Amino acid sequence: MKNYNVILEAAWLVKDIGSTDDAMGVAVAEAGKRLNPQLEYVEIDVGTTYCPSCNEPFDSVFLAANTALVGLVLQMRVFDAENEEHAARIAKSVIGKALKNIPLNVVEVTDLDYSEEYE
Repeated sequence: MKNYNVILEAAWLVKDIGSTDDAMGVAVAEAGKRLNPQLEYVEIDVGTTYCPSCNEPFDSVFLAANTALVGLVLQMRVFDAENEEHAARIAKSVIGKALKNIPLNVVEVTDLDYSEEYE
């Protein structure tokens, strides 16, 4: 059994908001409320999207009609998983129970045991 770091992406909808900065703050705070205190070990941050034209990074927030779609990045460590796919399923299940009706997508799964050997 190995240990893994799993990064998930979540699509968070924020209504009645005036700016992208406010939308990011509200999205992180709302996700934090739903995850804490049971899942306080899950790290929450706003994701990054790259411009298809110039390839410059920007925050994953789209604002239209006072409604924002915020791309959140959720990161957690999964211990004693059989493989990367198993670790991803565990993370999606655990986080998905707390964030009902929030779309989740696996972005990256990293073997912690392998990366710690070479640090």
